[in-house]
Amino acid sequence: MEFQDNSKSHEAEKPEEVKIKEYDKRKKLGGMRTIPFILVTEACDRFSTIGFHVNMITYLTQQLNLPLVKASNIVSNFDGTASLTPLIGALIADSFAGRFWTIIVGSIIYELGLISITTTALLKSLHPPPCPSLVDCKEASGIQLSTLYLSLLLLAVGLGGTRPCVMNYAADQVDMSKSSVESRTWNFFNWYYFSLGFARLTAVTIVVYVQDNVSWGWGLGIPTITMAAAFMVFLCGSPLYKKVKPGGSPLVRVIQVIVAAIRKRKIVAPEDPSLLYQNQELDSAISVHGRLLHTTQFKWLDKAAVVKNGEAAHPTPPNLWKLATVHRVEELKSFLRLLPVWAAGILLVTANSHSNSFNTQQARTMDRHLSSSFQIPPASMSFFGIVTVIIGLALYERLFVPFARRFTKKSAGITYLQRMGIGLLFNILSSVVAALVEKKRRTVAENHNLVDNPKAIVPISVFWLVPQLSLHGMTEVFMVVGQLEFLYDQSPESMRSIVLGLFWIANSVGNYLGTFMVSLIHQYTGHKNNWLPDRNLNKGKLDYYYWLVTGIQAVNFVYFVICAWCYSYKPLEDVMEEDSEDGAELTTAEKV
Repeated sequence: MEFQDNSKSHEAEKPEEVKIKEYDKRKKLGGMRTIPFILVTEACDRFSTIGFHVNMITYLTQQLNLPLVKASNIVSNFDGTASLTPLIGALIADSFAGRFWTIIVGSIIYELGLISITTTALLKSLHPPPCPSLVDCKEASGIQLSTLYLSLLLLAVGLGGTRPCVMNYAADQVDMSKSSVESRTWNFFNWYYFSLGFARLTAVTIVVYVQDNVSWGWGLGIPTITMAAAFMVFLCGSPLYKKVKPGGSPLVRVIQVIVAAIRKRKIVAPEDPSLLYQNQELDSAISVHGRLLHTTQFKWLDKAAVVKNGEAAHPTPPNLWKLATVHRVEELKSFLRLLPVWAAGILLVTANSHSNSFNTQQARTMDRHLSSSFQIPPASMSFFGIVTVIIGLALYERLFVPFARRFTKKSAGITYLQRMGIGLLFNILSSVVAALVEKKRRTVAENHNLVDNPKAIVPISVFWLVPQLSLHGMTEVFMVVGQLEFLYDQSPESMRSIVLGLFWIANSVGNYLGTFMVSLIHQYTGHKNNWLPDRNLNKGKLDYYYWLVTGIQAVNFVYFVICAWCYSYKPLEDVMEEDSEDGAELTTAEKV
């Protein structure tokens, strides 16, 4: 009996001991030591993706003998699908699976896709006979195309698991609270994107060279092997990772708020927001870094948090289909606020959806010699854009931000929206330069009577393409990284995978719109003077396409400025951890 009494006494103390042990364990997990495992994984993932994707237009036109527009549309449609699946992966991660397991399953499926597409290059039965003349070529058969489509589908599904989760998973490992971010001298997103730049740089040089000069079997096999190695590296870091538990389906919470607001549509919300329902314990799992504070936008939704008929009088949680907390209402408000700004990224992607394919085809017709014996592979011209991104991010972090900070007094130098706006201007300038360069290239072809020869090398240096590629790189430095920062910071913390999924949805919609636009141009600009001919770019009017894209981007920029002017940043209760005797004391400070 005495033994049993001691056991009971031990049991009475156990919950507090467990709490402290769990806190200590949580403090030991994550941190900067985990970032190399995740960054190496993401870098190899990006290396693999760029390795098969950047030169895919060449594989489709030179190995599968597909016409330019059809091949370009396949690439663009793949980009669209691969950007659509991340929303599904984000929902799975945030709802029940968690980011770690979503990354694991996505990586496995992605690896299967790489193996499949490598097989299409290795087996002669899976691609048509070579056609070096580019005249009367036998296109890939239905079975051969079906195998290609299956490979691309596996790749798209796999990317749906990794794209919305890896960056967020890396951010989970470090303190991303507002106070911590402002106290750091480095920007997580800048350095994250900077690191991936080297992976992209390696892919567009080494892998593309192997594809063009050794074989497509090795050219696609290298990314396949690299991805398998990256998966093993990610698994090795598993014991060190901080694994944030999913907080339940964000979509269910959003629908609950809407339903509760509709149920109480005839009720007048109080002017004093302190009278609205709040429950810190109920929201603890979805507000680890602080609860969202009440805002005056979308006031109709506040009705969901109005307490009536003793709905919150019981100790048990209320019926969330009838009563929502202020934090849950503000989750929906935050999501709705960022949607107009997010939408500006759609037309940006539309404008650039076919740029890589067309740049590669332009480079193929130009003088690419660095010496008498060495030519730059056409797809490797994206090297200049990537180098611009790497250098641009370093200069942005070390020179631009400190300089801007002197005038704006902001820790980041400029706001997310200002950064995105500058990026949009760079992209407009890139399209203008692209139109002028293409006009120059085609004029040289006409002056040398090379218009009717689809295999002719126009006597104009391929380095004429460098300015537009570098300007596009500056677009990434400002717009793309700025958009990632904006979506991460302004989204509710429990919806970050989904909101990052929205980033890829913008890519998806933009790529599909780009395919639609290119198809219409190809269909309705006539056979004789087609802007985008099937085989011979010298007979086309690609510069007209670039001018059209410039006009679309100018309209999009005006739309973005209006959205940015009207946007209100989310207010957040910033939670800061402090060490104490029990190791778990929390203090809060309001940050707006």
